Amino acid sequence: MAGKGYRIERDSMGELRVPEHALWGAQTQRAVDNFPVSGLPMPRGFIRALGLIKWAAAGANAELGLLKSGKAMAIQTAALQVAEGEHDGQFPVDVFQTGSGTSSNMNANEVIARLATKRLGAKVHPNDDVNMGQSSNDVVPTAIHVSAALEVSEALLPALKHLRKVIGKKARETDAVVKTGRTHLMDAMPVRMSQELGGWAQQIANAEDRISDCLPRLTRLAQGGTAVGTGINAHPKFGKKVSVLLTENTGVKFSISPNLFESLSCQDTAVELSGQLRTLAVALLKIANDLRWMNSGPLAGLGEIALPGLQPGSSIMPGKVNPVIPEAVAMVAAQVIGNDATIVIAGQSGNFQLNVMLPVVAYNLLQSIQLLANASRLLGDKAIAGFKVKHDKLAEALDRNPILVTAMNPVIGYEKGAAIAKKAYAERRPIREVAAELTDLSSKEIDRLLDAKGLTKGGIKS
Repeated sequence: MAGKGYRIERDSMGELRVPEHALWGAQTQRAVDNFPVSGLPMPRGFIRALGLIKWAAAGANAELGLLKSGKAMAIQTAALQVAEGEHDGQFPVDVFQTGSGTSSNMNANEVIARLATKRLGAKVHPNDDVNMGQSSNDVVPTAIHVSAALEVSEALLPALKHLRKVIGKKARETDAVVKTGRTHLMDAMPVRMSQELGGWAQQIANAEDRISDCLPRLTRLAQGGTAVGTGINAHPKFGKKVSVLLTENTGVKFSISPNLFESLSCQDTAVELSGQLRTLAVALLKIANDLRWMNSGPLAGLGEIALPGLQPGSSIMPGKVNPVIPEAVAMVAAQVIGNDATIVIAGQSGNFQLNVMLPVVAYNLLQSIQLLANASRLLGDKAIAGFKVKHDKLAEALDRNPILVTAMNPVIGYEKGAAIAKKAYAERRPIREVAAELTDLSSKEIDRLLDAKGLTKGGIKS
């Protein structure tokens, strides 16, 4: 007999106790007992994908005449509840579980079966009905692709487009601002701030293109391959019908993989996408660090801009305000780069017909997508959109920049230019004054050659 607060469930290995009000059954409970590793459940996006797959599978089996319409409708109703997040608390299986993700697949099967049984008033079996025509070996790879494709399409790409537009707007606002360029963190020739920000915008546009390029492969699904890719126990048309139904439900065009053996045995597409996410993380880290440098000071640093003051920066130093948003974005970048390393190792763990690190691929891939989407919006809205340009500081640094003498090279030569630069730097004097002393050029000619805004347009002044 079950103890207080528990009921007895049975599977092929025997009986065990399950919490009385849990929707899951014996196989899920075994996984809960076997994997008390991290306390991290599978992500919301993955559970959503499982629900959508079970919904599509029931629909496909009903269309193929393999599942009675009443039972199929009960399964589909329950599966959509799972997809929409109504029962997330019923998915307790740890990320660090069996490498195929069988425990999570059975968790979905058991929860949906119990909900469907209650709705139908007749027994719905988790394996025979909810999992009909399926195996964990094709469901879980399919769930990785479906969840990642949806998160990329619905969250990440819109966030990147938003960030790019915010940067573009700020670039237009600062087009007249000329500042000292920097290479090796040392003073270089002048640039317009709009040109600097335009470089950032192009980085984001490139990231959008790279990630979008993955989608045709990401939307190819393993469903229909069942255990090893041969499609054993599934109708020959099952996988294609599942893809069609998923497309109709989500608006993302899914298709059955052209080679189910490849789709079960490896996670190359997840590795590819993760690599592009890592590239985006590197781009965001570069932009975040540029903002931190430009904001540094306000007295002892570059002090070119003032980022929005969002919170006190110190528990001991009154008045200190830190660049918290760029710092948060930098940490996101570090996490995503680490996640990519995990996914690369996991991607190597395919042996013959199955990869056996699927849950950790799903967890890290979806976390990276979510973090990058959130960080991109924060960076745009709470850092770039609101920063103020410190015009006086920029003008002062530009006027004293010895490297401006580079524009005079075609007229006075490199050696004379180097002498002017060294003297101006040593004596901390404007380059114009020293050039007037060491050359025969008129003040008008010197001003023409050293026109900072004109120098940002390129070309040779002669």
